[in-house]
Amino acid sequence: MKSLGNFPDPFIAEISGQPEAIRRAAAGLTEQIRVLERVAAIGHERTVVFTGMGSSYDVCYPSVTALAAAGIPTLHVDTSELLHFRRNVLADAGLLVTVSQSGESAEVVRLVEEIEHRDRSPYVVAVTNGTDNTLARLAGGVLDTRVGTEVGPSTMTFAAALVVVATVARVLRGGSPMDATSETQRGADAAAASIDALLARPALPGELTAWLGDRPHSVILARGPARAAAEMGALTLKEAIGLPIESLQTAQFRHGPLELAGPDLAAIVIATEPETRDLDVGLAGELVALGAAAIVVVEGGETPEGVMRIDIGDQDRLLASAVSILPAQLLAWKLAVERGRPPGSYIRASKVTTRE
Repeated sequence: MKSLGNFPDPFIAEISGQPEAIRRAAAGLTEQIRVLERVAAIGHERTVVFTGMGSSYDVCYPSVTALAAAGIPTLHVDTSELLHFRRNVLADAGLLVTVSQSGESAEVVRLVEEIEHRDRSPYVVAVTNGTDNTLARLAGGVLDTRVGTEVGPSTMTFAAALVVVATVARVLRGGSPMDATSETQRGADAAAASIDALLARPALPGELTAWLGDRPHSVILARGPARAAAEMGALTLKEAIGLPIESLQTAQFRHGPLELAGPDLAAIVIATEPETRDLDVGLAGELVALGAAAIVVVEGGETPEGVMRIDIGDQDRLLASAVSILPAQLLAWKLAVERGRPPGSYIRASKVTTRE
C-alpha cells in the first residue's frame, strides 16, 4: 500500500487505510450482535427508512436497493428532506436507520430529538464512527464502524459504514445476525484484498490524471447499488479538489445530458451491476466513439476498445462500492498534489456539518 509514496499526506494515508478499516468494521460486528438481534426482532412488517447526509446518505444505496428488490418496503430519504418535509412517513415506519460518521450532523441529531417522544416513532439504529456522540446517546441501538480518526473527505468511514449498513440489510432480508455477520465478513475480505491490489499499482493515480487531461466537463455514472460509489466519488472530487463533477444514474444521462458527449467530456462509468452491465459498458463505448474519455469499472468481462478499464474482480454486491470508488479517490488525491492544494483539505466546507 505504501507504493503510492510512503503516505506523504493524510489523505492518501486514509485512502490506503481503507482495507484495514473494512476488516476492522466487519470484525467488530460480532461484538455488537445484540443490536442486530434487536433489528431482527423488529423485522420489516412496517416500513424501513434509511437516512443520512452526504457520504452517510450515499452508503445506503446498496442496502436500500437490495431490500426493495426483496420486496421489503424501504425508503431512502436524505435527513434534511425527512426532517423538514417528509417526517410523517415515520408514523408507519418500524425501523429508522440513521447514518452519521460523526454522530453530530445537525439534521440527523435534530430529527431523532424531535421524533423520540412521539406516540408512533420507529426504533432508531445509529451507525456512527464511535459511540461518544449525540446521535449514539439518542438512538435505541448503536452500531460502531470502528474507524477511529479521519481528517479528510470520507474514505475509511464510507467503506466501513457500507460494511455495517450491509449487515443490517442482510438481517432484514431474513438472515440470522450471526449468518449475516459471517456473510459480510467474507465480502469484506474480498473487498479489502481488491483495494490492496489496486493500491499496489503506483502508476494508477498518474494514469487517471492523464486520462482526465484538461477536459472541462466530467461525470460519474452508475445504477442500482453502484450509485453509492458514483455519488460518493463525485462528492470526494468536489471536496478534495473543487472539481465541478456530476453524478448521475446512468440511464438518466441519456435523457438530455448525453448532449455533453464529445472531446470536452470525461466519464467514469461504473458497470458492476449484472442486470445492466451490457447497457453500461455499451454506453462507455458510445462515449469514446463520440470523442469523450471514458473509464469503465467492471467485475470482469469484455470492454470496448478505447476505454480505460479498471477491473475490481468479483465482489459482494452490498460492498462493491468500497472498491469501485477507488479510481475517483486516487484521481482526487493526485489532482490535489499536481495542482498544489493540500490533499484532502477543506477550504469552505468542513468534516462535520453542525448547521442545517
